[in-house]
Amino acid sequence: MKAQTGVIEGFYGEPWSWGERADYANFLRKHGFSFYIYAPKADGFLRKKWREPFPKVLEEKLTKLSGQCHSAGIEFGLGFSPHEIYLAEFDLEAKRLLQHRIDVFNRVGVDKLGILMDDMKGDLPDLAGRQIEVVNWIAARSKARQFVFCPTYYSLDPVLENLFGKMPEGYFEKLGKELGPKVSMFWTGELVCSKSYTEEHLRSAAGLLGRKPLLWDNYPVNDGPRMCKFLHLRPFTGRPAEMGNWVAGHAVNPMNQAALSKIVLLTLKASYEQGAAYNPDKAFRKAAGMVTCHEMTPLLERDLPVFTDRGLDAITDEEKEALKSEYSGFLESRENDTSAVAREIIGWISGHYSVTKDLFLTQ
Repeated sequence: MKAQTGVIEGFYGEPWSWGERADYANFLRKHGFSFYIYAPKADGFLRKKWREPFPKVLEEKLTKLSGQCHSAGIEFGLGFSPHEIYLAEFDLEAKRLLQHRIDVFNRVGVDKLGILMDDMKGDLPDLAGRQIEVVNWIAARSKARQFVFCPTYYSLDPVLENLFGKMPEGYFEKLGKELGPKVSMFWTGELVCSKSYTEEHLRSAAGLLGRKPLLWDNYPVNDGPRMCKFLHLRPFTGRPAEMGNWVAGHAVNPMNQAALSKIVLLTLKASYEQGAAYNPDKAFRKAAGMVTCHEMTPLLERDLPVFTDRGLDAITDEEKEALKSEYSGFLESRENDTSAVAREIIGWISGHYSVTKDLFLTQ
């Protein structure tokens, strides 16, 4: 892969387990990915609770995960979203509390520090200036080797202005000129959930941001009250191999289902490696076989329209029971991640991955 490519666990809903995260460190390295970023929306101490003391138990778990990533040979990243810090004065008290978080991150051993100001109010006259002050202040005190800022407007998708207010004039230009040279910027593409990326758009984004964008790819993520009803298992398309030349990196936001996400991630690897010769259907079959087993692969391919297109609400109770019965036959398998995939499919059918509107709004 030409671009530095990895995973950002940045979805709403039930986060992955610590065991799944440790497993991902080895999986990512084995298949040519280079980083893992911990940023689950469910971790309030990296979001709305950032002013509260950081739990010692959580620090210990993150330190262990950081060590596991480094042992596997990949970078460990962390997404920090100091909720609404720029809506109040950036005074001594705010800086004192922020320094406490930076001290924790320094002890944990963070290589990539994401400073995330998405999902926050944006229609402020000096929005860019306030955010620049915070980001550069953090970058001057953190031991991370790279910083990635997620602006409030991380796409030109009009939905962002509908949700967070009108973007101030000159917002991107000011960010591009005044953010430190070690700071990259996240960008999701033409849409929040872009189906494809073109050279024209990514080069345009680089001009807008004053640097190559670090792609936050919102596929195959399936969080939120609507998307949690689907398993986005179709192989990657619309990501040409050449795009590695147009971005600073490529971070994939996976599904809430860790094992199933591996199948889709392997198709991204194939698309980068094979270029014009990439065949999505063949890539899916190969990836499914690598993650699960020879017997499950044709079932997954058969059920792609059910999982990806129809979704839970359109599946009858009889169909649900039939699917659960069929996939339960793999629960005792010891081949690759077959049993984990079976558990995730059965759990999804049973509604265990549901993300309610209340949960979506509170995280």
